[in-house]
Amino acid sequence: MPDLGAVKTRILSRANLVDIAPMSEVVEAVEAAFVAHARGKTQMPPKVYLEFPEHEGDLRAMPSAMAGAAGVKWVNSHPHNPERHNLPSVMGVYILSDPATALPLAILDGTLLTALRTGAAAAVASRHLATNRIESMGFVGCGVQARYLLSAHRAVFGDGFECLCADLRAEAASTFAAEVGALGLRSRAASPEEAAGADIVNTATPGSAIAVQAEWVRPHAHVNAMGADAPGKQEIASDLLARAQIVIDERYQATHSGEINVALSEGRLADSDLAGTLGQVVLGEVTLDRDRLTVFDSTGLAVQDLAVAQLLWKRAQAANVGQVISLTE
Repeated sequence: MPDLGAVKTRILSRANLVDIAPMSEVVEAVEAAFVAHARGKTQMPPKVYLEFPEHEGDLRAMPSAMAGAAGVKWVNSHPHNPERHNLPSVMGVYILSDPATALPLAILDGTLLTALRTGAAAAVASRHLATNRIESMGFVGCGVQARYLLSAHRAVFGDGFECLCADLRAEAASTFAAEVGALGLRSRAASPEEAAGADIVNTATPGSAIAVQAEWVRPHAHVNAMGADAPGKQEIASDLLARAQIVIDERYQATHSGEINVALSEGRLADSDLAGTLGQVVLGEVTLDRDRLTVFDSTGLAVQDLAVAQLLWKRAQAANVGQVISLTE
């Protein structure tokens, strides 16, 4: 029997993780997770929700396993945290485990991990669904997640596009536009209508109200709908969904709590209207017209978290960062 007291767990804070994995590697890890899931090479039970309506928030547990790794993320969604408590809307902790022994290899900051994999998932979708002529990119919602959406898209497309930055809070849009400009990209604060008229549109709002109207979006555009993550939430108008080629990340999650959940419940969409999953698109099992409107409905998959956690842990091991402890002593 192995000496359990000798097994070490690496504790990795945000500061430990922020610079150790290039976004290009995160994008590739997330794409590989989509493929593994589409091939049936993963375990991913449905998310478990704890609802706190009195606080207008919830907590979710997201377990998964694939290719010699297992883990679980404990993460929240509290949209009013910033103004009420000066805390992020989304925070998380990730436990990465060895499937052979179930001992924890690492306990990681899940907040950064979530932002990284969410940005990467959108960039994977844009890589496979957007038109090849990318001149502009719109951001509807200029909070923290917009920074990671931009970083991931730069890893895939470079810097040859203009960024149109829109937010209900004018200051947030202006601040993000200035940050983007400081990176050497063309950018400007814009109205939601202007941002939704870009070649690629990224929506990252709380999802509780329509942020993009159908008539704002071009016939050839690709939309990454990243905000809706619970029943009743919706960012883009049902009329837009009705005329789009819709790709989802996972059928149960998307129909239960993704961008399409409201349109489905209202009878505006049917299950047969869904083109397939992004993993199927990457594998070539589903083919779409990239010069027609496409929408990616992202709910966030536990296998994406696992893939990025494994990448970050391996990078941390190589760089010898973080605190190493034994939880079994």
